Amino acid sequence: MSTLVPEISKRRTFAIISHPDAGKTTLTEKLLLYGGAIRLAGSVKARKAQKHAVSDWMEIEKQRGISVTSSVLQFDYDGYRVNILDTPGHQDFSEDTYRTLMAADSAVMLIDVAKGVEDQTKKLFQVCKQRGIPVFTFVNKLDRYGRNPFELMEELEKVLGIRAYPMNWPIGIDGNYKGIYIRKQAKIELFERSGEHGQWALPSTQGSVDDPAFKELLGEEIHQALCDDIALLDVAGEKFDFDKVTSGELTPMFFGSAMTNFGVRLFLEDFLEMAPPPVPRMSSEGFVTPDNDKFSAFVFKIQANMNPAHRDRLAFMRICSGKFERGMTVYHVQSKKPIKLAQPQQFLAQERTIIDEAYPGDIIGLFDPGIFGIGDTLCQEGSAFTFQDFPVFPPEQFARIQAKDTMKRKQFVKGMTQLTQEGAVQVFHQPDYPVESFVVGVVGSLQFEVLEYRLKHEYGVDILMNKLPYSIARWLIGENLDVKAMKNMDSGLLVQDIKNRPVALISNEWQLRWVVERNPEVEFLVVPEDAQQV
Repeated sequence: MSTLVPEISKRRTFAIISHPDAGKTTLTEKLLLYGGAIRLAGSVKARKAQKHAVSDWMEIEKQRGISVTSSVLQFDYDGYRVNILDTPGHQDFSEDTYRTLMAADSAVMLIDVAKGVEDQTKKLFQVCKQRGIPVFTFVNKLDRYGRNPFELMEELEKVLGIRAYPMNWPIGIDGNYKGIYIRKQAKIELFERSGEHGQWALPSTQGSVDDPAFKELLGEEIHQALCDDIALLDVAGEKFDFDKVTSGELTPMFFGSAMTNFGVRLFLEDFLEMAPPPVPRMSSEGFVTPDNDKFSAFVFKIQANMNPAHRDRLAFMRICSGKFERGMTVYHVQSKKPIKLAQPQQFLAQERTIIDEAYPGDIIGLFDPGIFGIGDTLCQEGSAFTFQDFPVFPPEQFARIQAKDTMKRKQFVKGMTQLTQEGAVQVFHQPDYPVESFVVGVVGSLQFEVLEYRLKHEYGVDILMNKLPYSIARWLIGENLDVKAMKNMDSGLLVQDIKNRPVALISNEWQLRWVVERNPEVEFLVVPEDAQQV
């Protein structure tokens, strides 16, 4: 116990959330750069000579410059152990992002200075709000033309219902920014212009806002605009209140540019100081506190083939309490069996390190022979509680998928099974359908592309994919339920999920109302009975 508390206080575990293309993966790279984890940061939309982003490990991510899976990245900085959960921004992969937020203690909300609060940001912010996660805001892309900072603050309050306290303020007029003003130190920091596209950690010049040398350097107009803005913030702006930050009423706001290194180091240092250490987690037996000396953890992500050479499969585990030690035996609640945790790993994207110990807040990877599922609880032998259930997304698009080559049936079934266990797609089957095929449900169409790509490149299977005309799935329950006797299902499809529960696929809301009316003895559920809907 004596070693637990100081170790817990060092941990900062957070997710980065944003709309696609706000610069999330680029910011992650720069945090790693300042943390000393990488020497050279790769541009996400990279030129051929450049590196790809460290957090984008999957080949399709490197080709398209997007993140389609959550990455787990760890490094030490200034006495802190930092666990970054870099999530997909694209709405088609919301499910992976929502699950990742279950493992985070705080969130960094990234906003494009020109576009402000966008649709996906709103959805993810609401999840953070529901879960009581403190949100820190980084306004990105100050190297481009952007909106007035006061406008962005007003938008945060109107659209998201959260007030902002700017920790720093951009120096410049009409998007031509030269640096930032650091409010708590009454200093300005100017960044050198460089032809390196923000790849290196750039040196900066610091000085007081009243320094005549800075007035001369900035010019009369820019210097006066800065002084006016700061005076207005000090008089009429929100007062900083840490309790309001932790309760989700106030967001500390930082301005910068991940691509050119405006304000990234300052943000990292202030964020680590303010962000909460690991917090208690709700379980079936009440809150589990991090300083409880009994070990507990939950699985929030499963990833197959992170190392294509070894065809491995990893379960990502968030430690909630107690000390983890390599080789320890724990109780796997779902299988009701003891398990020895022999090869725990920590990550810098694909680079892995075998570790001997870890503490609450840490994310570690476990070799998974197929026993773990998303949301599984691991705890010390003698305990048997479960952590809060993971929410489920109802699928909205469907396709029938089968292998082109029947000789590849074994690889096809293995690939579909593993990718389903990852939570990448939802898979259904028709018991009486003659061909070896699956009906796949997804939230967004990009998931179909990734599924096809991964089956081909990771399992060597080309597939035939036929889109199906359904947009709604409903799980069916009822006393003495006979799905074959259901009325008005001619234009729908009756299937079973991986637990053999009956599911009706229906084309639209009008058709759904018609089917529900004609089958009053059947209950139509948006998600399975034992699941919570997002």
